[in-house]
Amino acid sequence: MIYLQSYKRSKVAVPVKIDPFHAIAISRLAHRLRAEGRSVIHMEFGQPSTGAPAAAIAAAHRILDADGLGYWESPGLKSRIAAHYGEAYGVAVDPERVILTCGAVLALSCLFLPGARVALARPGYVAYRNTLKALHLVPVELACGEAERFQITAAAVERLDPAPEGLIIASPANPTGTIIPPEELKALADVCKRRGIALVSDEIYHGLSYTRPAETMLQHAPNALVVNSFSKYFSMAGWRLGWLIVPQTLIDAARARMGNLFLTPPSLAQHAGLIAFDCREELEGHLNTYARNRELLLTALPRMGLRRIAPPDGAFYIYADVGHLTNDSLAFCEALLRDTGVALAPGLDFDPVDGNGFIRLSFAVSTELVEEALRRIEPWLAARELVAVAAPHSDEHSVR
Repeated sequence: MIYLQSYKRSKVAVPVKIDPFHAIAISRLAHRLRAEGRSVIHMEFGQPSTGAPAAAIAAAHRILDADGLGYWESPGLKSRIAAHYGEAYGVAVDPERVILTCGAVLALSCLFLPGARVALARPGYVAYRNTLKALHLVPVELACGEAERFQITAAAVERLDPAPEGLIIASPANPTGTIIPPEELKALADVCKRRGIALVSDEIYHGLSYTRPAETMLQHAPNALVVNSFSKYFSMAGWRLGWLIVPQTLIDAARARMGNLFLTPPSLAQHAGLIAFDCREELEGHLNTYARNRELLLTALPRMGLRRIAPPDGAFYIYADVGHLTNDSLAFCEALLRDTGVALAPGLDFDPVDGNGFIRLSFAVSTELVEEALRRIEPWLAARELVAVAAPHSDEHSVR
């Protein structure tokens, strides 16, 4: 009792408040509707509807019968990832710089001390903003609109005063799919080097490009910390496997954090990931499907009144302005789901300031499902448009 009373009188730090991932609430509702017998089309999460490559799954079955699957870090997979940078980008990477991991939080904890300011794009991936807060870092969000193709520019980083300790870029980006062109990547690398800004490059959508190839930041900033994953191009979201390319000076720090936070990534996923690297024909088939879906959406959505769309150069997203229809993207997505069975992500997740006027559609599903989703959405949007015309709403949150 003495100890309990002492504890009650002590000052306990209040946990950092982070915002929820609202797409998860949409997904929960979608699964509940499906359990009730409703037909639901899942376009709310950034995950391929296909599974891991067939050969990777077959290898996993064999491993399950033959291996105890203890804690393990695959030397073969590290070497294969390092070789990939030479093959795809002409960049030499020492396999020792490859850190196999379950989450990108490792990258942020390696680089920054509590209180450090880290710049990132708005709109941008919700978990970066919230993870920075959870690590007691300070997100410095830079508004990126149509003029910047929804991407951070070197000029914007140059204007920051004082300079932040870090910068996170993503190319292709989530939620917009925009790709940073090579000349801008170089300019970002130059300004970060000159101003002493640590650079984190999110490249988990590499391999998923439609208008131009995506370059790795390592081509311009050899000491950048690169984040990548098997979740997107390799269609292995549920296997929870990714990697970092860390500067030579951070290898020991990254290994120490990896060992304490995760021990090792899932052994089964590492076995499957190594095989997945050699399944390019199957994976390029998925990319071809996404390309068809992208064209379908880019043709159909403007016809339905959604004409302001971020340029989806890569990834598998459409980020669309619905500010003429709503100033509450979460309520909009919930109503759309209940009425049509199509689950989308609210822009509020990606932009806490202007995101109430946007939605994100993931087209990493079959073409048949995209076609069916459009059939359901079109009359619903038309009815919403009539209501909006009859009773226009205040729309101070939407970007114009």
